[in-house]
Amino acid sequence: MIQYIQAALENARYEIIDDEKPYYGEVPKLDGVWGGGNTLEECRQNLEEVIDKWVLVRLTKGLSTPQIDW
Repeated sequence: MIQYIQAALENARYEIIDDEKPYYGEVPKLDGVWGGGNTLEECRQNLEEVIDKWVLVRLTKGLSTPQIDW
């Protein structure tokens, strides 16, 4: 699962938005997976946690996870 999370993070897109937490990141291949933060590193860490929880929920429910390019 660690390899999947790392591959997802490598495919993440980040941007600065007009918000209280200006850094925003998402993984386009993972529907609904996004995170934010005050810094790019905080955003990346939050996004990593979201990906981890997203994968666990999908596995628990017997749902597949999209293929991520390694």
